[in-house]
Amino acid sequence: MLSKGEHQTVPLSVLLKRELANEKIERPEISHGQASQSKKGEDFTFVKTECQRVLGDGVATYSVFGLFDGHNGSAAAIYAKENLLQNVLGAIPPDLSRDEWIAALPRALVAGFVKTDKDFQERAKTSGTTVTFVIIEGWVVTVASVGDSRCILESAEGGIYYLSADHRLDCNEEERERITACGGEVGRLNAGGGTEIGPLRCWPGGLCLSRSIGDMDVGEYIVPVPYVKQVKLSAAGGRLVIASDGVWDALSAEMAVECCHGMPADASASQIVKEAVQPKGIRDDTTCIVVDIHPPEKPIPPPPPKKSGKGVFKSMFRKRTSASSSDIQKDFCEPDVVEELFEEGSASLSDRLDAKYPVCNMFKLFICAVCQVEIKPGQGVSIHAGSSNTRHSRPWDGPFLCSSCQEKKDAMEGKRPFGDARYNSE
Repeated sequence: MLSKGEHQTVPLSVLLKRELANEKIERPEISHGQASQSKKGEDFTFVKTECQRVLGDGVATYSVFGLFDGHNGSAAAIYAKENLLQNVLGAIPPDLSRDEWIAALPRALVAGFVKTDKDFQERAKTSGTTVTFVIIEGWVVTVASVGDSRCILESAEGGIYYLSADHRLDCNEEERERITACGGEVGRLNAGGGTEIGPLRCWPGGLCLSRSIGDMDVGEYIVPVPYVKQVKLSAAGGRLVIASDGVWDALSAEMAVECCHGMPADASASQIVKEAVQPKGIRDDTTCIVVDIHPPEKPIPPPPPKKSGKGVFKSMFRKRTSASSSDIQKDFCEPDVVEELFEEGSASLSDRLDAKYPVCNMFKLFICAVCQVEIKPGQGVSIHAGSSNTRHSRPWDGPFLCSSCQEKKDAMEGKRPFGDARYNSE
């Protein structure tokens, strides 16, 4: 047994089997609301509840919520809104069990984001967009994000969890180092006379984000590979707040959840937007989606008692362990708050689409791991080609990419100059 103060992550299969075995744990009810005040007209949302997929003899349901904050026009945001979900689902093998489908989501989200970016850039439009994309299946929440829109979770127990990463260059040193290593430059706008103003930006282009969909005019080291986090809520549920930077530039996570305690989801979204724009007026598109995940036929729980001080933000989850699933299943007690199932933020496709899949045949041998097109035998390029890790440099180690997606991968990793050998849609 674990000593007091020690934590460990429970495998997804253990959590789902325990849930199925416990008749008291039911699928949650989901309610949502959204609100927006527009300045440029470049924020877009995607809401699709009660999506269905065939699962054995029955049908499984899931819900999807997306927020797209465009820049340099709305074309990228609109395109991502209309195509991202289809591209993600297209990267998931058919005939998976529920736990396999959930475990496949993180890598499918990476493939779907990159394909959406690649397809949009082939249209030769220079717009770009942030994306925060949320898939809810039962009590499991999976979030993929690029840019500076954010998703936070307030658990029913009162903890605040960050489910997305901020890809602003000002606050992400690792991303600054990655961009400069790939040949980009990071600096502030030069106002003349040696005076630098404004946020840190990537040059050429002047974008203050390190990851987005689109932005073909900036440089391909601005990558579409999302940060992905997957968590399982306790049966008490919780509340998601998904919002664009128009909200987060004005409100902290704590302020956002406190200003709407006790309100239903639709009123909460409106209240958060109101709180964000009230002090200084609307300066940017300001959009918010609130999603309540709660036990069936139960009202939203009342706010927990206020803690002294400013509260404690939950940015760390239970740590992973090398213990076997059987040992964990025997020793682990019922979770009290939120369990982390998956977290990865690397910008490298060879890290994100590696061969260590939680399900067999995650990507078919002659199917491109990103765009899902068929590859003729002998034409596929291993995702590990050119990797510094010799253990993964063998040409027969999959998964594989088509020549077009391999060019995309090389460009994102700074292995060819920006503007050379633009994508071939063969």
